[in-house]
Amino acid sequence: MRLLRLLSILFVFSLAGLPTARAQGVPNSPYTVTLPVTDTGEVQRDATFANALGQVLARVAGGQDLRGKPGFDDAVKGAGGLVSNFQYLRAGDGLALQVTFDRGAVNHLIGQLGAPAAGVKPPVLLLVQGTDGSLLGGDSLDALAKSAAAQGYGVVYPDPTQPPSLDRVAAVDPAAMADLTARYKTGLVLVGRLHPGSVDWTLVSGGVAQGWSGTGATEDAMFAAAGSAMASRVGKQLNVIGAGSSDGTLWVEGVRSAMDYAQLLNVLRNDPAVRKVATQGAKDDGVLLQITSALPLGALASNLAAGGRLLQAPAAHPGADASLRWLH
Repeated sequence: MRLLRLLSILFVFSLAGLPTARAQGVPNSPYTVTLPVTDTGEVQRDATFANALGQVLARVAGGQDLRGKPGFDDAVKGAGGLVSNFQYLRAGDGLALQVTFDRGAVNHLIGQLGAPAAGVKPPVLLLVQGTDGSLLGGDSLDALAKSAAAQGYGVVYPDPTQPPSLDRVAAVDPAAMADLTARYKTGLVLVGRLHPGSVDWTLVSGGVAQGWSGTGATEDAMFAAAGSAMASRVGKQLNVIGAGSSDGTLWVEGVRSAMDYAQLLNVLRNDPAVRKVATQGAKDDGVLLQITSALPLGALASNLAAGGRLLQAPAAHPGADASLRWLH
């Protein structure tokens, strides 16, 4: 910690040349977090390290809540020992502390806490329509992004020059989802329509849409509540912990070429929950795969759909435990 104290002193003398914090969005790395601070003192820095480590652990564990795991509190108290680098940044009229944790140390800690390998969840695309009909950007949705980040979920915003159709996304239209996958590399989308004093939400997660409404005294209060509600819903659907290995069959339609087939196998083999993949057969544009997974096949299918390249198939395939559609 002596080195950390020395670095903080040096930062105090160089505040005039601080870089500016990036707008809240999908982080460059799941191991990096930027949080606001009021000073460069050791007490606040250590508290920020602890808060940041909690967010990183949730991200890298795929959104699982590790706070109740034995050893979590002690690990967070010693967060400074896992920091690989940090820097103070300008954030508007104030300061922010950007912290990057050592990848190997974080992964080792997650294993010690007894969490299964889950992989980092893709970011959540925020498509929130203001009362004037325009899509809101990062400045307006900062409370939502911070609420999501506190539970381990990054966010990304749409390109305002090419706004997607909220109706098509909320209906989980395959063409619209394929377009979002190509642009934003995610199958997790939160669609919001803001009204005076209320918001209607639709979450597309695992290829399935679910909706709810929220109210609040201010827009920030409604957005912060939506971030928590979104994380809870995604977690219940995708953060299923398997008991040992599960064997089953997965049908994937829309596999139209050898390239599609190769990319599909690459997606499956890179998923940390998938332990074995074997092809059983094929018909028309579909392929039947035998899967050994750390998750039940239904939960695995939902997690695969959250990545964006696959979508829940419109109908179950006879003889398959789960059915998905490959997106183009």
